Amino acid sequence: MSEGGASFNRGVVRPVECLKAGWQLIGDDYWLFFGITFVGMLLAGLVPFYLLLGPMMCGIYLCLLRREGGRRVRFEMLFEGFNYFAQSLIATLLMVVPMLLLLGLFYVVFFVALFGAIGSMATQPQDQAPDATLPVVIVVLYVAVLVVTVVIAMVLGALFLFTFPLIVDRGLSGVAALRTSARAVLANLGGVFGLIVLTTLLSMVGVLACYVGAYLFMPVHMAAIMVAYRQVFPAEGSVLFLSPPPEWPEPSALEPHTAPSDLHGGQASPVTATPPPPSEPGVQRPDEAHGPG
Repeated sequence: MSEGGASFNRGVVRPVECLKAGWQLIGDDYWLFFGITFVGMLLAGLVPFYLLLGPMMCGIYLCLLRREGGRRVRFEMLFEGFNYFAQSLIATLLMVVPMLLLLGLFYVVFFVALFGAIGSMATQPQDQAPDATLPVVIVVLYVAVLVVTVVIAMVLGALFLFTFPLIVDRGLSGVAALRTSARAVLANLGGVFGLIVLTTLLSMVGVLACYVGAYLFMPVHMAAIMVAYRQVFPAEGSVLFLSPPPEWPEPSALEPHTAPSDLHGGQASPVTATPPPPSEPGVQRPDEAHGPG
């Protein structure tokens, strides 16, 4: 199927494979990707109204996509995410604003119920014992609001999981990336949900270790999402690497490394750090980018 020019596969996301492949993808340069992810998430959280969330996420996925494509990755490439500032900001606003509105609605409902319960307690006769069920109702209501909010956040996060990689890898607009991500996730719902649950549990385990483990897990988490993205969106639609950067060394000077598995969902296959041949999907030489003659 396709949406906005991006085709995708159905039922191909394998959560455990994504996690393993994500680790092996960045393992050789773990601290580089830790720095990229940590600084990107830090800057995204420091600036009000999530104005830098989109560019920073695009920068992180740009680095991961370069690594997956066998290209060099340098720390400063994180800031190339600003090349996608406008579309990533549109996507961020379309994701964040509905969530904030829903969150505000639920808290309005909660406080209305809370003040109603307090008013009911105040109108009770002085000689009558306080109703012991009201505090229980307040606590249950608060927990219900919290659970509903978390569930909605997880659902929206899952539907828009591939938004920023699509902006970088396929050159989609913010709106088209959101729409395409939602359709692709629904076509791979079981695998995406399993990946989110798995990474969330591992992040919670990291939080128990004084948050240190959660920070250390962040780059692996992002890499696992990138692997899932490539399983769903094969490389043949990529517009990211239409021509090789001029700073590439000669192929003989690069040492190959082996990927844990085929990111398209097949058997294990070697992935080299050299530019792939012109026939490989998703990577074109300059003389092929416009077709023959």
